[in-house]
Amino acid sequence: MGYREAWQLQESLLEKLQEGTPAEQAQAGYLLLVEHPHVYTLGRNGKPANMLASAARLQAIQAEVIAVNRGGDITYHGPGQLVAYPIVRLGDLGIGIREYVRQLEEVVIRTLGAYGVAGERMDKAAGVWLDVGTPAARKICAIGVRCSRSVTMHGFALNVNTDLTYFGCINPCGFTDKGVTSLEKETGKKVEMDGVKKLILQSFSAVFGVELEMLTAKCVDLSACA
Repeated sequence: MGYREAWQLQESLLEKLQEGTPAEQAQAGYLLLVEHPHVYTLGRNGKPANMLASAARLQAIQAEVIAVNRGGDITYHGPGQLVAYPIVRLGDLGIGIREYVRQLEEVVIRTLGAYGVAGERMDKAAGVWLDVGTPAARKICAIGVRCSRSVTMHGFALNVNTDLTYFGCINPCGFTDKGVTSLEKETGKKVEMDGVKKLILQSFSAVFGVELEMLTAKCVDLSACA
């Protein structure tokens, strides 16, 4: 799904939870799982200088840059990367925004563990990392969220079979001294995306204490929604 299209879908679901009909407001929330074409997104606190590629280079690699309303700096989305967008009311979950981000990290950490990869947190740097505290520290999952009237949007991006060369065009999340990695790189083989999706859904359900069901409402791709 194109990034702008997914963003518009998130905004419409957020609006339903906030101001929709009584039936729409009664919905517990949504979780979208998507892959995007090549795109770089710059968060509210991002520095344009962290985009290192020229306009000509971006055109050559068929990527664009989009300024977005989430927290964080610049990151990359593209094929082989699983992006999760929860649109949920934090009040229903009984947590605040900091605990919410911690729980998103836990969802990813549990998923990585199923592949024998030890995900970790890094102080003052949201996301999931490997080998924290060593020169080899590298990020495998970026997190950037927005919360409007207690309803969340945006979410996390897990590198599964991602072409990591695209990160060479940016200072990922504003870091100049940290690397990036993927499940494919860490395991030494292609990873089945459907298997990762199932583990993400299982972990999300367990960590947040919620039940997930497939939507029957119209969606661009129902396989991308849960």
